[in-house]
Amino acid sequence: MVPKIQELINQAQDRYLASDELGLMESYISSLPDRLKLYKLIRDREIAILQAVADSVPNELPSITDEDLETGVRNLILVLRYSSMAMLLNDENFLKERLLNWLEGIMSMRDMRRLNETLYKLLNQELRQQLSPTQLTLIQPLITAAQVTLIY
Repeated sequence: MVPKIQELINQAQDRYLASDELGLMESYISSLPDRLKLYKLIRDREIAILQAVADSVPNELPSITDEDLETGVRNLILVLRYSSMAMLLNDENFLKERLLNWLEGIMSMRDMRRLNETLYKLLNQELRQQLSPTQLTLIQPLITAAQVTLIY
């Protein structure tokens, strides 16, 4: 269950929710259909999105090895999947706790900064082409959180 909603339920066990608490719950519930639709869209287009990104990398980084590209794209797949789930849950901490701490450690072992910069630039371009502006506002902050963690 969504942590914020779970927290509201726990706080209100012996009382009714206050207006601002109900507003928070209503806001999440009313955005859920859009979040579900976007989650399904990304799930269904994942291969096309990431293939377009992978195909463009050699143009940007001609000296990239196949092994490094494969590793970078594999990590990008995880970022996109976990970002999508975090968006569905409306919980950025889900992304940080489940993925980013682990990826940050992996990335520090190898110098993948230039490749990651390129991958995220291309992913952002592809998402802008595939998603509506409203959909982009739901997923972009999570992709940016991953990007900031892995590049800076």
